[in-house]
Amino acid sequence: MYVQAFTDWVNGILWSPVMIYGMLGVGLLFSILTRFLQVRHIKDMTTLMFKGKSSDAGVSSFQALAVSLSGRVGTGNIAGTATAIAFGGPGAVFWMWAIAFIGASTSFIESTLAQIYKEKQDGQYRGGPAYYIEKGIGWKWYGIVFAIATLLAMAFLMPGIQSNSIAAGLDNAFGINKWVTAAILVVLIGAIIFGGIKRIANVAQFVVPFMALGYILMAIVIMIMNIDQFPAVIALIFKSAFGAEQAFGGIIGMAISWGVKRGIYSNEAGQGTGPHAAAAAEVSHPAKQGLVQASAVYIDTLLVCSATAFMILFTGMYNVQAPDESYIVSNLGETVEAGPAYTQAAVETALPGFGAGFTAIALFFFAFTTIMAYYYMAETNIAYLIRGRDSRVAMLILKIVLLASMTYGTVNEAKLAWAFGDIGLGLMVWLNVIAILILAKPALITLKDYEKQRKAGVDPVFDPEKLGIKNADYWVNDYVHDDNPSGSLANKDKSFPG
Repeated sequence: MYVQAFTDWVNGILWSPVMIYGMLGVGLLFSILTRFLQVRHIKDMTTLMFKGKSSDAGVSSFQALAVSLSGRVGTGNIAGTATAIAFGGPGAVFWMWAIAFIGASTSFIESTLAQIYKEKQDGQYRGGPAYYIEKGIGWKWYGIVFAIATLLAMAFLMPGIQSNSIAAGLDNAFGINKWVTAAILVVLIGAIIFGGIKRIANVAQFVVPFMALGYILMAIVIMIMNIDQFPAVIALIFKSAFGAEQAFGGIIGMAISWGVKRGIYSNEAGQGTGPHAAAAAEVSHPAKQGLVQASAVYIDTLLVCSATAFMILFTGMYNVQAPDESYIVSNLGETVEAGPAYTQAAVETALPGFGAGFTAIALFFFAFTTIMAYYYMAETNIAYLIRGRDSRVAMLILKIVLLASMTYGTVNEAKLAWAFGDIGLGLMVWLNVIAILILAKPALITLKDYEKQRKAGVDPVFDPEKLGIKNADYWVNDYVHDDNPSGSLANKDKSFPG
C-alpha cells in the first residue's frame, strides 16, 4: 500500500502536465526545424531500412530497426492502448497518433545523434544518449546520470511490466501458473541475452515482422467483419479528442494526457531507448539510420497501436472511467480491468473461442522481444560506465538482475509493475529530452548534409570535420570510406571528395 502510494506520488511529478504538453511541443519544434522530414522523406524512411549489411562491429539497418521495434512493440501496444481508452476515452487514440506523427522527428534527432557520436568498443558499436551527452555537450556527469537512470529503468523497473502481461495473458487463456511462466521466461530470455547484440538482432529480425504482421492482419479481419462501424468509430475518435462528443466532453484533458503518455511509452520517441539500437547499425551516414528509426514510430503507433484500438472500438469491447471513478461507458462490466482483457474480448466477439489464446500469444511475442531490447540498452550503458575496464563480471551481474526483476514482475500485481515502469520511463524522458534540445544543431546539420548529397545524386557519406562537428571520433578515426581504405578521415588524401 505504501509502495503504491509512493510510486503514484513520484509519477505525479514525472508525468505532470509540463511533461505531457512539453513532449507535444518538443515534437512539433523538431518537426518544424526538420521541415517535417517525416513527410518529406517518407520514401527514404522506407527504402533505407532494407539497404546496408551487417559487419563484424555492427548490424544492418533492418536489424537495428528490428531491435528498436522489439523494444517499442511491447505490451504497451495491447495493454497500454486499452488503458489509454479506458481512462482517456476514444479520443486518446487521436492523441496517440498525434504524438507518433510529430514524434517521428524527435526519433530522427536522437537516433542521428547516436550515430554521430557512437564509438567502437570491444569490437562492436556502442552509442546512445549517455555517449552523445558526453561527446556532444561535454557533460560527462550528465551522461553518467542518464546511464544510471537507464540501467535502473531497463534492468530493474520496466522488465516486470512486460513479463507480468505475459503471465496474465497465459494464465487467463491457458491456466498456466505464473511461476511456471516465470521459469520459462528465465530460460528463453537467458539463452538469448547471453549471446549479445548479434543473437538479439538475429532473433528480432525474424520475430518482430512476423508478430506485427500477424497482429495487424487479425485487426483487419475484425474491422472487415464490423465494417459498418467504420464511419462511427472514426468520428468518435476525432470528436472525443476535442471534447465535441458529449459523453466524453468532460475528460478531454484525460484524453490528451493518457494518449500522449501511453503514446510515448509505446513508440518511445524522445525516451532515449531507440538511439541505443540506432548506434549499432552499419551505415555510411548518420541521417540514414535516423530516418530508418523515424519510421519505427509510424510502425509502432500508426499500425500496431491502431490495430489494438480499432479491434476494441469496432467491437465496442471497452469501458471508460471518469476521474471520480464513475463509469462513462461500461460495455464490459465494472469488474473487467483495463488492459489485455479489452483486446481479448474484442477478438472473442468476432471469433468465439479464439480471443484469449490469440491475445496471450500476441502478448508473449510482443513483451518477450521487448525484454530482449531492454537488456541490450542496459548492456550498452554498462559498457559506457566501465569503458576501458573488464566488463565480464558487470555484464553477468546485469543479466542476473534483469532476470530477477523480470521474475518478480511476473508473479506480482500488475498495477505496481506499471507504476514502477512509468517511473523508469519518466526519468529517461526528462533526461534525454533536455539533452536533445541542447544538441539539436549537429543533427540538423547532418540532415542538411544528407539532403545535399542526395540532391547531388551521390550515396551520402559522413564527414564531421567538413561540417564542423566535433568529437565524432568514430567517423574521423575508424570509419572506412571507399576512397579511404585506411579508415581515417584525418589522414585521408584531401584531393578526393568527402
